[in-house]
Amino acid sequence: MARELFGTDGVRGRANVDPMTAEMALALGQAVSVVFRRRGGERHKIIIGKDTRLSGYMFENALVAGICSMGVDVLQVGPIPTPGMAFLTVDMRCDAGVMISASHNPYQDNGIKFFSHDGYKLPDEFEARIEELIANGALAKHRAAAEEVGRAQRIEDATGRYVVFLKKTFPRELTLEGMRIVLDCANGASYKVGPTVLTELDAEVFTLGVTPNGRNINDGVGSVHPETVQAKVKELRADVGICLDGDADRCQLVDEKGNLVDGDALLALAARDMVERGALRGGAVVATVMSNLGLERAVERLGLRLVRTAVGDRYVVEEMRAGGYNLGGEQSGHLVFLDHNTTGDGLISALQALAIMRRKGKPLSELVADVERFPQILLNVRVAEKRPLDSLPAVQAEIAQVEKALDGRGRVLIRYSGTEPKARVMVEGEDEGRVREYAEQIAAKLQRALGDEAA
Repeated sequence: MARELFGTDGVRGRANVDPMTAEMALALGQAVSVVFRRRGGERHKIIIGKDTRLSGYMFENALVAGICSMGVDVLQVGPIPTPGMAFLTVDMRCDAGVMISASHNPYQDNGIKFFSHDGYKLPDEFEARIEELIANGALAKHRAAAEEVGRAQRIEDATGRYVVFLKKTFPRELTLEGMRIVLDCANGASYKVGPTVLTELDAEVFTLGVTPNGRNINDGVGSVHPETVQAKVKELRADVGICLDGDADRCQLVDEKGNLVDGDALLALAARDMVERGALRGGAVVATVMSNLGLERAVERLGLRLVRTAVGDRYVVEEMRAGGYNLGGEQSGHLVFLDHNTTGDGLISALQALAIMRRKGKPLSELVADVERFPQILLNVRVAEKRPLDSLPAVQAEIAQVEKALDGRGRVLIRYSGTEPKARVMVEGEDEGRVREYAEQIAAKLQRALGDEAA
């Protein structure tokens, strides 16, 4: 069965609008309970966390009701980063973990994603099984008897557990003493954890986005608005700025000059450090098709390969596990250090970069100076339908013409959004003006072939 509810990262949409309704959350809670209750043992438990969105209360209660109705117990931990949920699912020996978050989206959106008992996101076949249970009306027969209904309890020390875990990923022989850090938590799930970790590692921390009110998550702050941190770093003459998103699974840094350092540059930085320490496995770094050619060139200079996957940190992790690699990530700032956690973790990414700065005794701008960035233009085309791209001859002819003009010194990538009725056109090359022209030519062909007149 093909997945229809699940996108690239769980079920996501506008809160209280199908599919992100309380009714759907209840059904998802029931379905995930059925799928994971098949494991051994008499009692089963599922852990639930969330970010700081207003609608999180509604979805949390609906999920709890659905899970308990199937005879499975629930542990509730409240606001905590998505990677914290991956860690806690394993640490507390749960059958599954549930995170309520729409990541970097505005507060009106929300989402539900799942972790298996081993802390990894669910593969496609598990998500298809959950969808099938919901679609075929089979959930009712799995309800628990009255005396077997599950229980729910709140876990008070979840944040403390995660803080201890994060600090252990930072080299014991190093300290952040004397380092001035601007930290932006996006008014999201890391508003407690982030400042605590950096302060306990002896950094001087200047915080932004740590006063969530349910409606201000990602609003002018966080990784989607790095300009806030860029200005503050220059104002305070800080050593570095850290931009997290609403659920803190992605991270972008700002160097001491106020320049943005994205996920590609951080991957190149980490790869070089891990090669020097003999810590990189598999002779490759894993990234998505969206990562810049500059990363590919930087990796090749290290004698490594760049293995590309579909967009989504879940696919990066799947490739890493299959190929025996321990470093991967996305341009957006989802970095995955499999030696530390099972998913992208913005705070771990920041701590690894800070550790490199400490070991080298150099500013961040100098450490990433050799990472070249090719001009990359990304355009969105609203579409009425998502027909196979190879069935659009005019579009294919335009792509072929652009690729011929690039002559191996650039890339063209066309893909459909997993969550919106849009096609994304990405063209990369050496000359920004020409790259933009090529992207607009392809987008125009797509618009004529599939354009949504209501757009």
